[in-house]
Amino acid sequence: MVDTSHKASVLRTASAEGLLRLSHAALQALNDDLSPKGPVLMIAQVAGIQAAKRAPSLVPLCPPKPLDHVDVVLQIQQDPPALLARATVKTCWSAGVELEALAAVQGALLTAYDMLLEVDRSMELASVRLVRKSGGESGRWSRE
Repeated sequence: MVDTSHKASVLRTASAEGLLRLSHAALQALNDDLSPKGPVLMIAQVAGIQAAKRAPSLVPLCPPKPLDHVDVVLQIQQDPPALLARATVKTCWSAGVELEALAAVQGALLTAYDMLLEVDRSMELASVRLVRKSGGESGRWSRE
């Protein structure tokens, strides 16, 4: 693991996004909230938050850090059919939270996949990416 003890504890934020591409049948099940496992959006949102907190156990060299805020927003897209996940993570620490934001998106989308797989196993996770980050020695970075 990289030594970050010399770095200042400053506010650091990261935002990521990703898509779960859906068939029309899966989109209909999502719109009608017909998953036999429960409310897809609510459970996927909680899973995303939980995934952000577990990033250090998933990524071997990701240092554990206190997270001050995790926000996961899920949005159904009708055309083309997809579920968009966006996550923002904040901490006041000596290391960034890019991996936590990416883990939150993946956790939310994997959970939605799990909850809808009885309807359609051909769904695809796509375009999971960092959108922006701020704080630390490298400063601000934005995809836009």
